[in-house]
Amino acid sequence: MKLITWNVQWCRGCDGRVDPARIVAHARALADFDVLCLQEVAANFPGLDGSRGENQFELLARLLPGYAAVPAAAVDTLAPGGARRAFGNMILSRLPVEQALRIQLPWPSDPRAKSMPRVLLEATVETPLGPIRVMTTHLEYYSGLQRIAQVEAIRARHAEACGHARVDRELDDSDSPFRSTPQTRSAILTGDFNFRPDDPLHGRLQAPLGEGSSPLVDAWQALHPHEAHPHTNGVHDREQWPAPYTCDFVFVSDDLAPRLRAIRVDADTQASDHQPMLVELG
Repeated sequence: MKLITWNVQWCRGCDGRVDPARIVAHARALADFDVLCLQEVAANFPGLDGSRGENQFELLARLLPGYAAVPAAAVDTLAPGGARRAFGNMILSRLPVEQALRIQLPWPSDPRAKSMPRVLLEATVETPLGPIRVMTTHLEYYSGLQRIAQVEAIRARHAEACGHARVDRELDDSDSPFRSTPQTRSAILTGDFNFRPDDPLHGRLQAPLGEGSSPLVDAWQALHPHEAHPHTNGVHDREQWPAPYTCDFVFVSDDLAPRLRAIRVDADTQASDHQPMLVELG
C-alpha cells in the first residue's frame, strides 16, 4: 500500500500559479499511489492568492477518476450570491472506502490569535493489509491553545475507534444506516500538524491511550530512528518562510509499524510551499 500526504496550499506553487492538475501530476510522478491525503483544498475562495475561486474538490476528483473522492470542509461559509465557500481536507482512494467520518476539531476561543475551524477526516479503507482507518488533518497554525485541544481530540477519536474494534457485537447486514462497517484499531494519521518534531505535542500524540488502544508511532522515526526528519515546509518558498522546517508527519498505529517499508519526503517539487510525503506498507 502506497500513501501520499501533502499540504497543497490551495494548489498554489512557489511560482504563484494555482494548478490542481500540476498537483496530481507531481503526486503521480512520486508514486503509483493507492491513497492521496490532501490539506488546504479550497472551493469558491477567489481572495486566495492566485485563485479564481475554482472548486478544487471537484477538479481533483475529476483528475483522478479511478479514485473515490472524500472531501471534508473545515470552513464552510456563505459567499456573495448565496453560494458556499469551503476550505479543508480531502482523501482520494482507489481502494474501497467502507466508511467516511468528518470530525470537527475543537476551536476554543483564543483572543490572542486569529484562527479558523479545523477538521479530522477519516476514511476506513479496505487494503491488502486489511481495513485501515486513514486520517488526515491540518491543525491550527496561530493558536497553541487550539492546537493542544485538537491533539487531544485526535487522541480521543483514535481511542474511541479502538474501543469500537474491541467490541464483539452482532453484525447488522441491513441496508439501513445501522449497517455494520469494519471497525479497526489499525490507523494511519497524516497531515500538517503545525508543530515541529521537538514540540511536546509531537510526543503527546504518541503517548499511551489506555488498555486495548494502539498508540500512534511516527513512521519516520520508526524507520529512521537516528536520522532527523527532512524539512517539509519552506524548502523552496522564501517569500512566506524565512527558513525551512518540519511540520508534516505520518503516524501509524503500533500494529502497522512492522509493516512499514519506506517513507520519504519529495524535496524537489515546488508545486506547493510544502513537500509531499510518501509512505509504503507491505
